[in-house]
Amino acid sequence: MLAWLLGEPAGDEVRRLLAAAEVVITSELTLVECDRVLIRAAALKELAEGDAADRRAQLIEAAATWHVLGLSREVTERVRQLFPVEPVRTLDGIHLASALISRSAVTELQMLSLDERIRTNARAMSVPLQPPVEA
Repeated sequence: MLAWLLGEPAGDEVRRLLAAAEVVITSELTLVECDRVLIRAAALKELAEGDAADRRAQLIEAAATWHVLGLSREVTERVRQLFPVEPVRTLDGIHLASALISRSAVTELQMLSLDERIRTNARAMSVPLQPPVEA
């Protein structure tokens, strides 16, 4: 999501994948992280306040059609277990656990991530990845 919101090179591919998805499921953590990055970028003058507000509005508009998973007991219990490739940082664990919980409801789930730490564990857990190769 951040690649898209920050206009990074992989952002167009991320936007295309999100638009093409039949269903988008994300952790509430994703939205919180995106908001914090936009706030930080504006505070550090890396983004103008207006640009940060525009990008936050884009996120809110897109997220209105997504299924957003809260930090449930099921997610926290899974985060507290081992992942195939340790160590896993706490926030990465929440994303991975959310994907695993979502996969129990959406068996054809694919995970969208550009973070190699998350991608490594997703591959080890046989979760299909998007983009299929690093963007």
